[in-house]
Amino acid sequence: MMIRSALAGLVLLSSAPTLAASRPRYGGELRAAHAGPPEIGEPALADTPMEAALLGLLTRPVCRVDADGRIHPTLARELSRPVPQALRVALPSPVSATAVARAWTRLSSPDALSPYRALLYPLRGEGRQVTSSGATLELALAFPWPDLERSLCHPALAPPPSPASGPFSAAGRGVLEAQPAWPEGRPYLDRLALTATDERGLTRLWSARQVQVELGTPPDNDTLTGAALYATYLAYSPRKVPTDFRQAFESAIDRDDLTRLFVKGPAVPMPNLLPPALLPQGSKARPAAPPTGTTRKVTLAYDAALADQRAVAERIQVKLHEQGYTVALEPQSRAALRGRQARGDFELMLSALLLPPIPGPALAVVLEAGGRRDLLGVELPPIGALADAGARDARGRERALALAPSVPLIPLYAQGLGLRAAPEVSGLMLDAQGLPVLEGAWLSPVEASGGGGRQ
Repeated sequence: MMIRSALAGLVLLSSAPTLAASRPRYGGELRAAHAGPPEIGEPALADTPMEAALLGLLTRPVCRVDADGRIHPTLARELSRPVPQALRVALPSPVSATAVARAWTRLSSPDALSPYRALLYPLRGEGRQVTSSGATLELALAFPWPDLERSLCHPALAPPPSPASGPFSAAGRGVLEAQPAWPEGRPYLDRLALTATDERGLTRLWSARQVQVELGTPPDNDTLTGAALYATYLAYSPRKVPTDFRQAFESAIDRDDLTRLFVKGPAVPMPNLLPPALLPQGSKARPAAPPTGTTRKVTLAYDAALADQRAVAERIQVKLHEQGYTVALEPQSRAALRGRQARGDFELMLSALLLPPIPGPALAVVLEAGGRRDLLGVELPPIGALADAGARDARGRERALALAPSVPLIPLYAQGLGLRAAPEVSGLMLDAQGLPVLEGAWLSPVEASGGGGRQ
C-alpha cells in the first residue's frame, strides 16, 4: 500500500530538555515540514532515517529502544520470556498479531531478498514459520539470542500501515490524527499538519515561523542529530571486478573528503564495517595504488531516489578514472537494487542500510547484505551465548573487524537524522535508532523568540 498522500508533509521533535515550568498538555496541532521522500510502500524498503521516521507515524514494530537502551513495547502490549529460548509477544488484537506474523514471514522468505531478514535468523526456522495464536506470538529460538527483543524493535519489522498500527492515522492529505487506542497511550497532540518540501522550502517555512518542527535540516547550532546508523557501503562482486579493485578503491578515496563535500545532512566517515556509533573508529592508512594496466570498464548502480548517492557515485566515477577504470553510472529503484544485490547481479553498487543500535544484530544485517549469509550460523551463536550485554557487544565489534576483509562491502559513511523544533514544542525524544518519538511531544505555552530556533 502506498502512503504518499498520508505523508505529504511531516515533522518531528527533538530530545532537548523539557522546560521546567511545562507540563504535558493534551491537544493542539503541530505544524511540521520535511524534505519529501519518495513514495513509501513497505517498511523493509523505507529504511532511510527520514522514511523510517515518516512511516513510523503510521506503523511501528512491536517495540522501541530508548536512548538508554531500555525496551518499551509499542505496537505490542507486552514482551516476555517464558523460558530463555522463547519470546512471547502479546499484541492488542488477533488482527494485529496476524499482521505482524505475516510481515515477518514475508520478510524472512528466501524470495524477499531483504538484508533485514537477518534480524529474524535466530528464530527457529529463521523466522519463516511465525504464526499467531489469538493475539499472541510465540517465538522459539534456534540458539540463545538475548538481543532478540532489541532486534525486533527495528523499523523494517513493522507491519504494513493500518488504522491501528501506529500512534497516528491518516486523516486526509498532509494531516495525521492521534490514535486514541495506541498501546503506549494516546499521543498528547491531536493532529500533525505535515508539509513536504525541498531544502529551500524548509528554510523558508522555518524562517517565516510557519512550522514548529523541521525534519531533515542541515547541521547547524540548532540542529539535533539522531544516532548515525544509516550506513552506506560500496558493494562489489568479487566475480566481476579485478582482484585488486579493493586496493585501487581504497587508495583513491578519502572518506573524510567524500563525507564532507558530497554527503548532505549529519554524516561521519566510516572506515570500518560498523559505523562509529557501534564501533570506535581508528585511523586507517590508505594503501598504495596497484599498477594501472589497460582500461577496465565497470558499472556502478545506485539508488535513484537519493541525491547523496548520486553525488557520491559521480565522485567515485571521477576517482576511479584516475585508477584506470571507466565507470558507467546506473540509477535504479531501491527494490531493484536489493534484488540485484541479493542475487549478486551487479559489478559495483552503493548499498545503504539502517543498522540496529546493537553491534551483534548490526553485524548480522551487514553479513546478509554482503552476501555472507553462510557466516550467520557460524558467528551469531557464539555472540548469543554470552549472557552479559557488554560482552556480546564487544564480541560483535571484534568479529566485525576480523570479518571485514572477507565481506565484499567497502564502508564509506554513516548518516543520522537532523531536526530542530521551536521552543513551544516540549517532551521531544530521540530513540536509540536515532528517530524521533513524536507521540510523547506536546505544545507548551512558551512564547518563541528570536528566529524560531530552540532557546
